[in-house]
Amino acid sequence: MDYSNIKVIGFDADDTLWVNETYFRDAEIEFAKLLSQYETINKIDQELFKMEIKNLPLYGYGVKGFMLSMVEMALELSNGEVSNKTIATILDIGKDMLNKPVELLDGVTEVLDILSKKYRLIVATKGDLLDQERKLEKSNLNGYFHHIEVLSDKKEENYQNLLNHLDINPSEFLMIGNSLKSDVLPLVNIGASAIHIPFHTTWAHEKVSKEESKGKSYRTLGSLKKVLQYL
Repeated sequence: MDYSNIKVIGFDADDTLWVNETYFRDAEIEFAKLLSQYETINKIDQELFKMEIKNLPLYGYGVKGFMLSMVEMALELSNGEVSNKTIATILDIGKDMLNKPVELLDGVTEVLDILSKKYRLIVATKGDLLDQERKLEKSNLNGYFHHIEVLSDKKEENYQNLLNHLDINPSEFLMIGNSLKSDVLPLVNIGASAIHIPFHTTWAHEKVSKEESKGKSYRTLGSLKKVLQYL
């Protein structure tokens, strides 16, 4: 794969620049334990995931939608008998997630510092706007990016609209992210380049089958630092 034509590099944020999914896994465990009098922990986890997927068209991605899904799941599991105290605890789980410190992944600052001298860098992430803006502010990475876009979703049309808006030719754009479904395959499908850097845990909704990625042209690297070998 040749990157000599690349002029703009896009970065996913959550689990590419900083830790995110780990906090959701921890919150799911805490929620399941909280509601364990109503159902097994494994069943609660499965049902919460179904609730999140059902609510995505309404709430979108991010912690706030996750909080609302937890509350709705608690009401459903308990047949409406869950206590106000438990609901308050669920809200506290969500607020704690929103207040987590931003933990940058290994090599992020070094990589951005080097690449920003040669390329125009942007952030293309999805989730709750306020939360993503807050995390970017806490990260102290704002200065490296020419543009920051919080997308409602990361499908081909979302990326195409973004590139059109920024007057970027797909052939000159490279996306770097941890999700094949959101950060890699949609870009490859519109003629852009993509590098996949897996995070140690992936939300079930972001997983793709081998069949879906078969024959697609992208590079997978073990860490963000390794992109410097190719750019």
